[in-house]
Amino acid sequence: MDSQVPAFADSGLPVAVIGAGPVGLAAAAHLIVQGESPVIFESGTGVGANILAWGHVRLFSPWRYVVDAAARDLLEKSGWPEPDLDAYPTGEEIVTRYLAPLATLSALRPRIRLGSRVVGIARNGFDKMKTEGRETAPFVLTVETAHGDESFLAKAVIDASGTTATPNPLAAAGISAVGERAGARRVFYGIPDVLGRHRHDYASRRVLVVGSGHSAFNALIDLVDLATEAPGTTVTWAVRRPASRLRNLFGGGIADALPARGELGERVRGLVDAGNLRLVTGFKVARLTETEDGVLVAGDDEVLGPFDRIVAATGFRPDLSLLSEVRLDLDPAVESPRVLAPLIDPNVHSCGSVPPHGEAELRQPEPGLYIAGMKSYGRAPTFLMLTGYEQVRSIAAAIAGDWDAARNGRLVLPETGVCSSGILAERGVVCCTAAAALDPTSDAACCPSPASSASASGSCCGTTVPQVIQLSGALGGACCG
Repeated sequence: MDSQVPAFADSGLPVAVIGAGPVGLAAAAHLIVQGESPVIFESGTGVGANILAWGHVRLFSPWRYVVDAAARDLLEKSGWPEPDLDAYPTGEEIVTRYLAPLATLSALRPRIRLGSRVVGIARNGFDKMKTEGRETAPFVLTVETAHGDESFLAKAVIDASGTTATPNPLAAAGISAVGERAGARRVFYGIPDVLGRHRHDYASRRVLVVGSGHSAFNALIDLVDLATEAPGTTVTWAVRRPASRLRNLFGGGIADALPARGELGERVRGLVDAGNLRLVTGFKVARLTETEDGVLVAGDDEVLGPFDRIVAATGFRPDLSLLSEVRLDLDPAVESPRVLAPLIDPNVHSCGSVPPHGEAELRQPEPGLYIAGMKSYGRAPTFLMLTGYEQVRSIAAAIAGDWDAARNGRLVLPETGVCSSGILAERGVVCCTAAAALDPTSDAACCPSPASSASASGSCCGTTVPQVIQLSGALGGACCG
């Protein structure tokens, strides 16, 4: 890709960063380090607004994997009290102890525009169909504010707006189930705070949780805790996998190098075994029917309920509407940049993380436009914050013309030791750490051979300790992470 480096527009313009979450603010920090002038647009009233929606949830990644390196450097100069790197923050703590202090720094504060939602991006004076001369035209952003729409010009755009504001519907088909929109008052998308501000909605209620990821695990654990305090609270858990394909439903357990994540799955396994909740397998939501006694939830050949409340822990998808007038090359299924998709597609990727990657993999046909962070993963659920930080470090270097730094970086990732989904395991393919432990020479693992690895530990996946992974060129020699 060396001969295809983007030609950025007018260098006198700032770089637009969409989203003031962890990756968006990290992008701004890296741009400042590179001598660029970022402007950050945040639709919420404060930084980390989407994170505060699940602020009560404790992460399974410790602080050492949450704080970006460039952001830390800026914070340390201000006397910032760094948290215990081995402690596990809640979403709220990430905002109050990290993002908010970062946003108040003099280097960042005047660059952040709160209550500013980007609703459209284009080339100034060029619609999507016009080609000649478009690469030299700056980007123009339409920004919705409390005072009306505004127009903003930028030399480059980093879309780090995330996906948590656009959850997937309940239905297995990917569209709303029949009756889902009409019954929206009964459905919570994400992880409700059932032990806190949402307690009244769930105490002594019949609750259905749909989904098999870690969001579902968090909701289930809290609901069972609530049931011990509020008699009459019942919990049903519906997953799409049939009973014959439940391997790895609860994650990697003690094989997970993020112990809190492994413990989460083990706790849910224990709740199922103890009968604290009802597990329904092979259930694909198709219809919701409101009755006087609650809502009935129908699958292909089974009806569950009635329920008072439904928790949809069914994942998220990117909002691509603001990008409709720029040229994109996205995978048709994953909805991530096409080059990145094979590395993160949960249908074929069995590790909890992916090889480190940067500007080259995220580059779009529209020079200077990048989708970064969780949104870059499209619908894939394997995103780690550190991966997003490496993405924006590389992008910022490229925008500044530092191509050596853009292509070559160092990234510290935990060896996850678990499969992000049970799909490959059900096909007889095991995960990185497990495969390497059984046979380090086996090609059944989801990583290259040790000879092609650039891991400082000497083995791509045969370790459960954090690795330093060298990113060289596009993907050469990268490990699973």
